[in-house]
Amino acid sequence: MNKRYALGAAVVVGALALAGCAAGDGVDLDDSASVDGSTLVAAIGGEPDQLDPQKTSSYFAFEVLENVFDTLVEPDENLEMQPALAESWETSDDQLTWTFHLRSGVTFQDGSEFTSEDVVYSYDRIIDGELANAWKFATVSDVTATDDSTVVITVSQPTPNLLSSLGGFKGMAIVEQSNVESGDITTRPVGTGPFAVSEYVAGDHITLTANDDYWGGVPEIGGVEYRFISEPATALASLRAGDIDWTDVVPTQQVQELEADDSLTLGLTPSSDYWYLALNEARAPWNDVRVRQAIAYAIDRDAILQAVSYGSATENQLAIPEQSYWYTDYSTYSADLDRAQSLLAEAGFSGGTIDMLATSDYPETVTAAQIIAANLEPLGITVEIRQPDFSTWLDEQNSGNFDMLMMGWLGNIDPDDFYYSQHHTDGTSNAQGYSNPEVDELLDAARVETDQEARKDLYAHAATIIADEASYIYLYNPSVIQAWSPAVTGYETRADRAIRFKDVQLTE
Repeated sequence: MNKRYALGAAVVVGALALAGCAAGDGVDLDDSASVDGSTLVAAIGGEPDQLDPQKTSSYFAFEVLENVFDTLVEPDENLEMQPALAESWETSDDQLTWTFHLRSGVTFQDGSEFTSEDVVYSYDRIIDGELANAWKFATVSDVTATDDSTVVITVSQPTPNLLSSLGGFKGMAIVEQSNVESGDITTRPVGTGPFAVSEYVAGDHITLTANDDYWGGVPEIGGVEYRFISEPATALASLRAGDIDWTDVVPTQQVQELEADDSLTLGLTPSSDYWYLALNEARAPWNDVRVRQAIAYAIDRDAILQAVSYGSATENQLAIPEQSYWYTDYSTYSADLDRAQSLLAEAGFSGGTIDMLATSDYPETVTAAQIIAANLEPLGITVEIRQPDFSTWLDEQNSGNFDMLMMGWLGNIDPDDFYYSQHHTDGTSNAQGYSNPEVDELLDAARVETDQEARKDLYAHAATIIADEASYIYLYNPSVIQAWSPAVTGYETRADRAIRFKDVQLTE
C-alpha cells in the first residue's frame, strides 16, 4: 500500500519486484541443519523483491522477514509495544534521552553475538544511507552504545511515538554488519529471529529452518516453506488438498462460504490499514474544497465495499479503525447526489473530466474506479481510468501527474506515522498538495505531546479537519483474511498483518 513502497509512513500494500536470484537457482544456506519438527507450508501472493529488511518495500518480503529478524521492541496483538531485543528502557525527565537495556545471551543465526554495536550499526545504516525508513529517525540526533548491553538514543524534541517507530515493523530490524557488507543479506539474510533462511529458489519458494538458539525459545515447528501463489483459487485448492497449510491468498468473494467450511480455519480480523482517494490540489478545480467535498458526497462507499471485498471490509470515513485507541467517530459523508450537485454549483463547476490513476497490480483500485465513474456521471463528470503497473503508478503520483488516485496504506500503529507525512504541508507523502496551517499546527503539537489523552484529542481534531476538507476521501478499512489447515494450532491473525509462526504447532 508506505507498502511501504514505502510511501513514507508505512509499507504500501505488497509492492512487487523481481527476486535477487536468477530464476530456478537454489541457494542452500545450511545443508547440515537438523531440526526436529514438521515444516509448515505457507502460500503467499508473490515473491519478495529481496530479503534486506531495511531496503525492501515489499509486503511479501515482510511476510517472510517477520520470522527472521527482530526489532528492539515489537507490537503485541493489541499493537502495544513490548520488549524484544531490548528487555527494558527508560526516558529522561526532559523526554530527550531514551536508554535501552538489551537482552543478554542473544546470538545471530550464524552464532555471532548480538551487542549494542549491532543496534548502532543498523540505525546508522538507515540514517546515513537515507533508506526508506530514515524519516522515522527525524528527531534522533544521536545513537550511542555506552556498553555492550546498553543503547542510548538522544532526540531533539519529545518523541512519544519513538517505540512504534523502532518496532512497528521489520523494516527497522537489527541486521548483522558482516551479512550486509558481504551482500548476502538480499538473499541469505542473518537475523536474531525464530527462523533462519535455509534455502531460496527464486521463482519458487523460500525455506526457513527453526533457530535452535532463539532467545524466545525454540519454535514448535521445524521450519516454514513459503511458496509464491498469486491466484486465490489455486491457493485455496492447494489448502483443501493438503498441499499447503496456510495462506493469505484468499478469494474475498468466498469468505462467507469459507466461514462455514469445517475443512479449514478462516481468520478474519479488522486491519489497521485503510484505502483512500486523493484529488490533486495543484490543479483546478480540485483545489476548491467544495469540489472535493462534492466528490466525497457522490461516491457510493457501500457499492465499492461490496465490489472489492464482498462485504468483508468496514466502511470508514477516517483512517483509523474502530478497534484502535486512536479511533475518532466521523460520518459526515453519504451518497447524496443533490448535496454534491449543490456544492459543484457553488464552486461554479459544471462538469468535466477526471484523470483517475489506478493500477493493474491492485485490481481493487480498478474496480473502485469503475464504480466511481458511474457515481460521477450524473454530475457531468467523466472519469478516464488509467491502470499502469504499480512502479509507474508511483512515478505518476510522485510527479503529480493525476487528477485523482486510489491507494491503500498498510500497518498503521501511531497516528504520526501517516497523518503527518500525508497531510502536513511538509509531509513526505503529501502527493495531493494539501496545506492547512491549523492542521500543521495540530500535527506539530501532537508529535511532541507526551500526555496520551491530550495527544489523542489533537489527532482527533486534525483528522476531522482533514476529512472535512477532503484532503483524502477515506473509503474503508480492509480485513485481514487468512486461512489454514485444522492441523495448524497456535496461530492468530493480527490487525497489523504481521505473520508470526514462532508459536505455531503442526499436528498430523
